[in-house]
Amino acid sequence: MTDDNRAVRRTGLGMMLLFWMLFIGAGTWWFHGYVERQRNPNSHLVSAVAEGAPVVLERNRGGDFVATGRINGEPVEFLVDTGATYVALPRELAERLGLEPSGSAWFNTANGRVRGELTTLDEVSLGGHVARDVRGSISAGLEGDTALLGMSFLGHFDIRIRDAQMVLEPSGG
Repeated sequence: MTDDNRAVRRTGLGMMLLFWMLFIGAGTWWFHGYVERQRNPNSHLVSAVAEGAPVVLERNRGGDFVATGRINGEPVEFLVDTGATYVALPRELAERLGLEPSGSAWFNTANGRVRGELTTLDEVSLGGHVARDVRGSISAGLEGDTALLGMSFLGHFDIRIRDAQMVLEPSGG
């Protein structure tokens, strides 16, 4: 084999290696996006809905309504929980958002009775809807970066659930 043939072969192997690296990288990027859309099909709602329009949430693969909104202007992933009285945040998320406790309280949760702290969220938004001075709780029992979107925010809406959709329409009062 001549030096020219070796150089061509080496170039060909390098191009093939580059192709497979790009192919695997693009596949990984696509798969990550696919899995993320299965977990949170409503991530686009952080800013996509016009003010006053109904917010339509799709169930995720696990059957929950998960959506991305904002607390005090910062993006937060919410798990919609119509059984929660307040917007409930894990302690680490509350600290990152700079929330100050205003008192303590006992809460009845699915895991039993727990002690937490009360707080007020200056602003909570989902889609084009914004609520100010929303009651919240800081719960030591919650972990991660997901907040429970409870009735202190959801009470501003008429809620309809049908099949895999939840529709939130601003209530008249």
